[in-house]
Amino acid sequence: MNILIAPQSFKESLSGIEVARAIEKGVLAIFPKARTLLLPIADGGDGTLKTLIDATEGNFRSNRVIGLLGERVEAQWGILGDGHTAIIEMAQAAGLALIPSNRKNPFRTTTYGIGQLIAEAIKLGLRKFIICIGGSGTNDGGAGMAQALGARLLDEHGKDLFFGGGPLTDLCSIDISHMLPGLKECKVEVACDVTNPLTGLEGASNIYGPQKGATPAMVKKLDKALLRFAQVVLKDLKVDIDQVPGAGAAGGLGGGLLAFLNARLRPGADIILDILELNKKLNGVDLIITGEGRIDNQTIYNKAPVAVAMRGKEKGIPTIALCGSLGEGYESVYAHGIESVYAINTSSTKLNDNYQDSARQLSKLAKQVMQFWIT
Repeated sequence: MNILIAPQSFKESLSGIEVARAIEKGVLAIFPKARTLLLPIADGGDGTLKTLIDATEGNFRSNRVIGLLGERVEAQWGILGDGHTAIIEMAQAAGLALIPSNRKNPFRTTTYGIGQLIAEAIKLGLRKFIICIGGSGTNDGGAGMAQALGARLLDEHGKDLFFGGGPLTDLCSIDISHMLPGLKECKVEVACDVTNPLTGLEGASNIYGPQKGATPAMVKKLDKALLRFAQVVLKDLKVDIDQVPGAGAAGGLGGGLLAFLNARLRPGADIILDILELNKKLNGVDLIITGEGRIDNQTIYNKAPVAVAMRGKEKGIPTIALCGSLGEGYESVYAHGIESVYAINTSSTKLNDNYQDSARQLSKLAKQVMQFWIT
């Protein structure tokens, strides 16, 4: 039996490769002669950087950049094993988790550090980018990112705007004449798993602003500021980003990447599975085992386990999923390529965050599932 073990990390407990190894241990206890291929997966969220660097034998890099509120932070990024592709996780430089709850302020938080990481990669000769934009702590439309790359965002007096989403209300013109010349040669793919437009009731400010610290009054001002940003982008850059699906992702960074880097927005799982050459690795596979920490009604929305299962289904390969716990509506995955779901905890209790215990529980579950398959 050829078994592809392709799980996501179990957040706050096990990395993707640790999950895969734990499952493999349980599988081989029942099928010692099985041929297993371990392929940790990701969907563009937390853990994607490590998953891709490990899988492609790439290299981690680190730079000190300007963080959310202007402080210096150490941000990790990486170069894939091909030596030509940079992978940048927004959460490393401008993630919501980097800022205490009492300092959240989307009027002031900036994506400047993201632009600095892009600039560093360009200086190293890299021209292909995968940018993962989950976990954002910003609402500036990618304005800070553009400023770090040499764009000037000017008010009516020709003065440069300060960082953050708030100052965009005063934006009058954008000057890109001094942006890094290497940008024109770059191919940028953005792991983007939401379809929100930049502005409006479903836009970045209304949907995601409150979790970043915006009050109802701030939400209205931020939405107007992003609308102003979109109007000036259309006027000066000739790019219409306002109602593009995904432009509102990461506080509008999706739209900024479209406007300044001519980026392509794609579901994160599809980008990662293509890099990992999943379709090729499915040849000759008899069974796929996938999983994530919690399977619920959100798993079907561009999450990696379902993306793997759907590709397996196209080739007639059954997929089962192992997880830490089940959430409301987990049954929805049955209509998306996953045939069976098994959980360590059948209640909503959180998986033990002790690495050794979590791995042991997962191996035990995999063994039980394989015993069931025999019968």
